[in-house]
Amino acid sequence: MAEKEQITAENVATENTPAEKTPKAKKGNFSGKRKEERKERAPRKEASEFDKQVVSVRRVQKVVKGGRTLRFSALVVVGDRKGRVGLGIGKSKEVSLAIEKATTIAKKNIVNIPIINDTIPHSTTGKYSATSILLLPAPEGTGVIAGGSARAVIELVGIKNIVTKRHGSSNKMNCVKATMAGLLSLKTKEEIARRRGKAVEEI
Repeated sequence: MAEKEQITAENVATENTPAEKTPKAKKGNFSGKRKEERKERAPRKEASEFDKQVVSVRRVQKVVKGGRTLRFSALVVVGDRKGRVGLGIGKSKEVSLAIEKATTIAKKNIVNIPIINDTIPHSTTGKYSATSILLLPAPEGTGVIAGGSARAVIELVGIKNIVTKRHGSSNKMNCVKATMAGLLSLKTKEEIARRRGKAVEEI
């Protein structure tokens, strides 16, 4: 009996003794790793040097043997507003993919346009299909006087003062291509003098 009383007394003593507290994990670092050991995050993608503008998105259909296939055609203009601009046309079954394709194509077709004092060097006319557009240089403070389609190209090139007048078809694709044709026909005095083999003062 005495032995049983001793055993029960020991059991009661062990139950009354407080259990050892387990160390709690610190808040905020669930992985248990130091800040130095953590993997560094991947660097964010650098912003593109070109600005883009979607001129138009059209729904086009192609009639085939099995029926009609519906796709979207996107016209995108990209430029750095410092004399470089590009034009691209992309087609896809989704609008976002069509714009992405057009942007990629436009970046591959970047061309340089001469700009003097925020305007064009001389007057010129751009023609494409049934559309023709007249481009005239303007003094400072005039601004960009142009329609929506031509304005997208002119602003992304970096021209701040210009006067334009469209003749013929008002198709957006024709207007953009006619504007590009007119800008590509621009020549500076230095370029003309180099072609003629003369000094700039002789022209």
